Amino acid sequence: MRKTVIGVALCTILLALCSSASAQPSKIPRLGYLTAASLSAFAARTDAFRQGLRELGHIAGKNIVIEYRYAEGKLDRMPALAAELVRLKVDVIVTGGSPATLSAKEATVTIPIVMAGDADPVGSGVVASLARPGGNITGLSTLATDISGKRLELLKEILPRLSRVAVLGTSTYPGNTEALREMELAAGAFGVKLQYLDVLDPKDIATALQEASKRRADAVLVLASSVLLSERTQVADLVIKSGIAVIYPGGEYVESGGLMSYGVSIADLYRRAATYVDKIFKGAKPADLPVEQPTKFEFIVNLKAAKQIGLTIPPNVLTRADKVIK
Repeated sequence: MRKTVIGVALCTILLALCSSASAQPSKIPRLGYLTAASLSAFAARTDAFRQGLRELGHIAGKNIVIEYRYAEGKLDRMPALAAELVRLKVDVIVTGGSPATLSAKEATVTIPIVMAGDADPVGSGVVASLARPGGNITGLSTLATDISGKRLELLKEILPRLSRVAVLGTSTYPGNTEALREMELAAGAFGVKLQYLDVLDPKDIATALQEASKRRADAVLVLASSVLLSERTQVADLVIKSGIAVIYPGGEYVESGGLMSYGVSIADLYRRAATYVDKIFKGAKPADLPVEQPTKFEFIVNLKAAKQIGLTIPPNVLTRADKVIK
């Protein structure tokens, strides 16, 4: 009888402990989201990332917390923002662009970092290799070897007499050196002369475009740049006023009034970045997750912008566009 009483008591205690444990709320994962651009500039990318998370069952405000940090195009703010996320002890940091990834890398060697779209992660020393990233960083790269040549080819198709192209970029942005090298090779094949104009700060944009007009550039080609992306509406307006044809690296510029863009589908990369976060939440280590390269590209044309500068886009070019804005 005594043994029975003790046994019942022990079972009661165990049941109480189990009930107490199950009643304890599970830890809600906290995600850091870091980018050098502005909130408005990255709105479409952020929406795509959140959509990817939802598809995997991670809903912001319900079972996951996302801490957003935007540098508003001011690259000198990046280290402090990255350090802030580390102090918050987030479980994973998602970076939008090379400056964000480099800042996060400097801030932590333990918190997993997922690149949503890094220009040249191997060249900038962020990962050891795409197949074996090593360390605490993995994700997706925007690097595509022939993309610069394709942009020049599209400009040549709409402007057969193209001979001078002004290239707008930010020299400190990782991947731009490689992009310029590829572009020089393509320019030689097309008989086009390039003029590089550096934009390190928003105030440099107007000066650079004035210089392009002064040197009688036939067209402008914009490289990946956090500064230019954050000020894309200003860029589009100034280029339209100058009456020069332009091609951009991403659709966000065209949505803001730019003429046309050809590049990696950034929305696709950000949706795919969510899968890395999901795998890490489930125990995977960044070092074991290979860095993926882009698989989807987009060509977008804005006919309204073409009309504003008196340009007719050839039908054979329009038929290849993934999206036409009228």
